Amino acid sequence: MIVIDNILISDDVVEKQFVCDLNKCKGGCCEDGDAGAPLDDEELEIVLEMYEKIKPYLSPQALAEVEKKGKYVYNKEFGWVTPTLGNDNEICVYGNRGENGIIACAFEQAYYDKVIPWKKPISCHLFPVIAKKGRHGDYNRVNYEPREKLCNPACALGKKLEVPTYQFLKEPLIRKYGEEFYDALDKVAKMQAGKKETTVK
Repeated sequence: MIVIDNILISDDVVEKQFVCDLNKCKGGCCEDGDAGAPLDDEELEIVLEMYEKIKPYLSPQALAEVEKKGKYVYNKEFGWVTPTLGNDNEICVYGNRGENGIIACAFEQAYYDKVIPWKKPISCHLFPVIAKKGRHGDYNRVNYEPREKLCNPACALGKKLEVPTYQFLKEPLIRKYGEEFYDALDKVAKMQAGKKETTVK
């Protein structure tokens, strides 16, 4: 366990290697789960603000589902989440499956098209890392939780390229916790890696 300020980070975040392999997983994390993507409280207003601008990126089925359920819904286990088509374990309404079979996020597509300034929910951006508030809300827990089968290609690619998970997630980690946090995590990770190399030798 790594502790930086009030943030508890699993050792796996720096020790495990991971690089998304979209050609193999097809963006399956957008539909493989027990609910839609978790949303921070401050993201609820952002979703409302961005919705009209991303509507052209949504399928007719997604638009109909949003009209019926709302732009976000409350889940007893996960709190506020994005709606999904049909049941909770189906595709997120903000995900679009392209002709190549890969699911793309409407928010992210609009962001890259410079239509909106917000990339996507931070829970999606951080995956396969899950960041949650502690039981009493005075600290954060940051854990490495890839999907067992879905993320096998990403784990394999990460090992092949020798990219630790936290480095792959540099942008969202800085977005969530700031550059000082990331720099501190990077320093600790490199110290731990150096100790392991010394032990092996």
